[in-house]
Amino acid sequence: MTHILLDISRVVAPADLHIILKRKLDFPDVYGMNWNAFWDAITRMVKLPKKITISGWDVLEERLPKEADSLNELLKDYSVRYTNEIFTV
Repeated sequence: MTHILLDISRVVAPADLHIILKRKLDFPDVYGMNWNAFWDAITRMVKLPKKITISGWDVLEERLPKEADSLNELLKDYSVRYTNEIFTV
């Protein structure tokens, strides 16, 4: 998988966002639906695609600003720590 689209424009609760992340990024059934589990999944369980396009980001920031901040920070941290991989969001 080299590119995926995450449409988060209909997210109204943190669980909605985690369900989308789980499905689109092929997280295992044991995914804990929280930010610690997200980090574990992207660093130990799955290989992220080279490019992730997120649509509806402005909606997420408005409805769930803490979730938007968490996702943003974790993806930034991933791109800094795993510099040997080509990765863009």
